[in-house]
Amino acid sequence: MSRFTLLLINIITALAIQAQDYSGMKNLELNDLSAFRTQAGNWRIVGEVLMDPSVDIHQKPASVSESGQKKAKKGTALPEHSAPQAVLPTPGKGVLLNMNDDKIKSHLLSVMEHGDIELDLELMVPKGSNSGIYLQGRYEVQILDSWGVKSPSFSDLGGIYRNWENTPGQIYMGKAPLSNPAKAPGLWQRMHIVFQAPRFDGNGKKISNARFVSVELNGVKIHDQLEVPLPTGGPVDKTEVSSGPLMIQGDHGPVAFRNIRYRILREVKPVLTGISWKVFHGQFKTISDFSSLTPAYTGAGEELTCEVLDQEDTYASIYSGKIKIPESGTYTFGLAFTGGGRLTIDGKTVIDHQSVDHWPLDRGTLQLQKGDYNFEIYNYKDAGWMPPRLAFYAAIENGKEYSLHAYNSYPPDPNPVSSILINPGSEVKLLRAFLDFSGDRAKRLTHTIGVGEPSGIHYAYDLQSGNLACVWRGEFVDATPMWHDRGDGSFRPLGSALYTFRGQPLAVLESGEAEFPTSENYVGKGYDKDPMSGRPSFNYLYRGIPVNSKIIPGTDNKFFTHEVTVKSASTVAGLKYKLAEGSVIQSMPDGSFAIDDKRYYVKVNSGGKAEIRKIAGKEELIMSFESDQISYNIIW
Repeated sequence: MSRFTLLLINIITALAIQAQDYSGMKNLELNDLSAFRTQAGNWRIVGEVLMDPSVDIHQKPASVSESGQKKAKKGTALPEHSAPQAVLPTPGKGVLLNMNDDKIKSHLLSVMEHGDIELDLELMVPKGSNSGIYLQGRYEVQILDSWGVKSPSFSDLGGIYRNWENTPGQIYMGKAPLSNPAKAPGLWQRMHIVFQAPRFDGNGKKISNARFVSVELNGVKIHDQLEVPLPTGGPVDKTEVSSGPLMIQGDHGPVAFRNIRYRILREVKPVLTGISWKVFHGQFKTISDFSSLTPAYTGAGEELTCEVLDQEDTYASIYSGKIKIPESGTYTFGLAFTGGGRLTIDGKTVIDHQSVDHWPLDRGTLQLQKGDYNFEIYNYKDAGWMPPRLAFYAAIENGKEYSLHAYNSYPPDPNPVSSILINPGSEVKLLRAFLDFSGDRAKRLTHTIGVGEPSGIHYAYDLQSGNLACVWRGEFVDATPMWHDRGDGSFRPLGSALYTFRGQPLAVLESGEAEFPTSENYVGKGYDKDPMSGRPSFNYLYRGIPVNSKIIPGTDNKFFTHEVTVKSASTVAGLKYKLAEGSVIQSMPDGSFAIDDKRYYVKVNSGGKAEIRKIAGKEELIMSFESDQISYNIIW
């Protein structure tokens, strides 16, 4: 990949990352139920909740006779039967939980009402459960235990539900999610929704439909610009309105929520007028190098655009004019440019980044009263591999962000290329590449191999440490950054990727406080391919001891089984294997462990007993070797 092409990809990536800034969103407080209207009593605030992934909410406790126990003699009590519980809450604050039954099963409506809204939350469902989130109380995003569903429908997690009307013109059949990134029951799942309310004219006639601008589940976009022409099934009211409450379904089954945040997207758009510019020629290193010079030429126009420049490089420009602020409040301004730049409003510096080859989007905030203000934008560049680009954004607090520049001044994708997507087909696919751990270039793993299964469950293995670094299901990888032009050597997992941890999982620990090394006494020995399945089996030496690692899809391709064989492992003093690490690791009722505050599960099959230890500000799940082989499942 050329430096120019790579730079443009980095620009786009940086803008996408910064667009996911949720710092200005309001919390829907879950210290009590005061943020919601009165309900029947099935909704409560708790501190934490465990959901046993092995227990279906529809599972009925076995009777004493069904469980094989003998009948008690007349006059004596039968032994108490303790059925496993699907949902185990803990007192406290911060988690909203529904525990309905046949009699107490009301929906929950927010006191807050909204039109256009950005909503971000985490949800958890037990096995077999069902609920839904209704925007404006009328348009449902379905919540369902949809773990492992191959072809999701409108009734699966993230689907836009149908209605049940029979009258022609009033029927809406719903919309299935584009893919199914749903996690296993009992794990926290993240949903992000941008919703646009229906629009009405002055007479109350609807002139545009409600729209899900986007819905993301566990980081994967599952709806994009989806119009919903009618209320879905079970709304609070069938009459469409410009503003309504959030509603959460409470009559179908248990569901939990936390970290509910939102931003009411008010339409408050600043306007630029009286735009003029000065353009300078030369190699400038700072703004002071040109700000007092005589410009090469000047001009004026109706749009803010860098297309007024007469050369691609070694230039500077000053754009000025008026910005009309329609409503008093705190405004966030964004400036994206190549080179160096500064934004001032009425002489106050809002953004200042002086560099000849800068490229990301910078932001700054300013408290402004309603009225007109002078603005100035300085920009200069001396980097021939970068194109001229200039963008100016503005948003009032809890409002929509607007582009104040001409489209061609900062096109969203200035160098579009066709994606190079790799899928396994009918055979296991192996692809050597770099992997940016958790999408972070600073944490790049340089010796990974991606293994794609035809069944749609995949992983990336770190050949430099002998570690299972990442797992995901869905499509395999996007190899565009690896192969386009000269490439940068990396691929990106497609779908909702679960990153485990970095570093070496196998080590001799001299004490209980010793940390696992990044790479110590490790020698990679490549891999062997099974002639029947085509799956690799990885080999390496640790302290001269042969080690073999096999990763096999589990039942219904819902998890991976990892088998690690170490020659004479039980005779090596202090030999430990790290299965997982995270902020919090919890023992689950079914014998598994919930990792990193319920991001995924690990379940030990054989070879020893797992224990949780606290080390270096985190928790680790580690095992000693009772035999030469350990086996565990990673479930998500």
